[in-house]
Amino acid sequence: MRQNTQDYQSIFLSDTALLDVRAPVEFAQGAFPGAINLPLMNDEERHQVGLRYKQKGQDSAIVLGHELVTGDIKQARVAQWVAFAKEHPNGYLYCFRGGLRSRISQEWLAEAGIAYPRIVDGYKAMRTFLLESLERTIADSTFTTVAGFTGCGKTVIMKELEAAIDLEKLAHHRGSSFGKHATDQPVQINFDNSLAIALLRLHARNIKKIALEDESRLIGRCALPISMRDAMQVSPVVWVEESKESRVECILHDYIEDLGAQFITLLGPEAGFEAFSVRLQESLNNLHKRLGGECHARLSAAMREALDIQKQSGSIDAHREWIRPLLSEYYDPMYEHQRVGKASRIVFSGDRQAVTQYLKQSGY
Repeated sequence: MRQNTQDYQSIFLSDTALLDVRAPVEFAQGAFPGAINLPLMNDEERHQVGLRYKQKGQDSAIVLGHELVTGDIKQARVAQWVAFAKEHPNGYLYCFRGGLRSRISQEWLAEAGIAYPRIVDGYKAMRTFLLESLERTIADSTFTTVAGFTGCGKTVIMKELEAAIDLEKLAHHRGSSFGKHATDQPVQINFDNSLAIALLRLHARNIKKIALEDESRLIGRCALPISMRDAMQVSPVVWVEESKESRVECILHDYIEDLGAQFITLLGPEAGFEAFSVRLQESLNNLHKRLGGECHARLSAAMREALDIQKQSGSIDAHREWIRPLLSEYYDPMYEHQRVGKASRIVFSGDRQAVTQYLKQSGY
């Protein structure tokens, strides 16, 4: 039988399958990439057992837990664990502190003929390990940031590099006012965990010189660690130069074609297009104060016309009529100001292909 483990680093480096037996509410508050939540107790059962523990102590709480999770309920949950264990024979199970819940789950699996190891000290210890490793690996890394005007394809460059972390992928957000996807972002804890693991894996390959897309402190609602943001603000910068029309086409693909397809896949053609339309207009409305009344009204009218044409004919061409002025009148002046502020740190500039080649030749 494989032994219970405290080797958290090996678990995260090897993409080990993880069976999380905590209650769903705990899992929703924070989890690890790829972990599957098959709880010993549901939220209500956990609540009742917690109350009993406070009122009458651990022994009484254990008795109540066995009363609540018994018969067909117990059989169904154990059957799910058995299926997981057979599908992932090299995995581990855990609860919050590696205590009673994970030991009971382990015992019930053993009764079903499956010897399955658990993670000693559970989720809390693994989370602590990741937070400590996150600060350590940030301090031990050298970053280069990839910057440029909106739509220049910085994320495309990230995907081409070996020594890079795609922060927007981890945050499930494109980083701009229009950056939301059809599905939600991870909670902050999950973003932290994913970032810590990404850094841990690069450092395990002795990669400490890392490229990052230039980001503000917040990527949507996910906040970068202060230490990483501080390091990025003094790091060398590679600036991507692309033509206005190239950037318009990039935005058209990401924020119209791709985002619309996400909503349609999620909700179906009619409801999906409606939700996509609402999202697009909300994103523009969020810029109302910054754009000013006249500009916002003009772009909003052009957007509504483009959406009407798209709904009637399927053509997305008319969206260029609000994307171009949005770049010219809002995003480009803002990024030009940022470029002036970063001028002393820019070590290379060129189009997307040239920047990709430069970074690869520089060891990224």
